[in-house]
Amino acid sequence: MRMTRVMIIGLGLLLAACSKDDGVRHLSSAGDGPDEFRILPSKSLEAPSSYDALPAPTPGAANRTDLDPKGDAVVALGGSRNAVNSTTIPSGDSGLVNYSGRKGRTQDIRTTLAVEDEAYRKKRGRFTNIRIVRTDQYNEVYKREHLNQYEEQERWRRGGAATPAAPPG
Repeated sequence: MRMTRVMIIGLGLLLAACSKDDGVRHLSSAGDGPDEFRILPSKSLEAPSSYDALPAPTPGAANRTDLDPKGDAVVALGGSRNAVNSTTIPSGDSGLVNYSGRKGRTQDIRTTLAVEDEAYRKKRGRFTNIRIVRTDQYNEVYKREHLNQYEEQERWRRGGAATPAAPPG
């Protein structure tokens, strides 16, 4: 009886070790049906003012009827749609950018952080990928980095800081 249990557990661990790792986050739908978050209504069709002014079709490029949620949000908040895709710093933000970079900047910070994060995930997530069922590994890997909001709130209150946005404790 004991040997059977050991074999069943060993078989389960063997199958879990052979599973494919799709990254840290597993947010896929479990069912066969459509994913309601991927279904987006497109913009309504409209006739152009001049058919000669239409751009040439470019495979893989943006379409006039494609949704632009970031651009729509910026416009709704009073900004310019062109600011979303711009790679230059707006003149109003140049002072902030210069001040934040006063002690130096790293041009390839995104690449550096991606490499460091991957190394951290490999180090911390060494045994988190051994699972019988598919789970979200992000919380397992970054468990020590989580902030307990209630402990932090109490720490600030003990220090005498006002926490008006939090419920009274």
